Amino acid sequence: MKITQNTVVTMQYKVTNAQGQLLDKAQEPTSYLHGGYDNTFPKIEEALEGQEVGFATTLKLAPADAFGERDESLVQSIPKSEFPPGVKVGGQLRGRTPDGREQVFNVLKIKGDQVMLDGNHPWAGQHLTWRSKWSRSGLPLPMR
Repeated sequence: MKITQNTVVTMQYKVTNAQGQLLDKAQEPTSYLHGGYDNTFPKIEEALEGQEVGFATTLKLAPADAFGERDESLVQSIPKSEFPPGVKVGGQLRGRTPDGREQVFNVLKIKGDQVMLDGNHPWAGQHLTWRSKWSRSGLPLPMR
């Protein structure tokens, strides 16, 4: 069976940065619906389109093909008094960007009475290597 639009694809993967450091590895096979639904990056879907079960690949993803470039306007320092008790480094908070969009922010550090937040994905701005093997595909799902 070939991977086409509306096919459920199940895969194992690992992601490393440009220095070869392991950033993520699927502990269990993971699945997504193939076909332009923003369930994975377009470059990954392009590599999969038309492939057979068992296809393995290594893709180099530039920042624009993955999590985008870093946006320093998403790094903010906010008074600790504006946070609920218990805010900790490594935590995540939902907030708004300077232009009013909702965004998830990671707590980078707490220094004195200031909390530094970063709305960038932790891998933004990085060149990534995606290695994967497609273990099986489900039948194409009927669209309703």
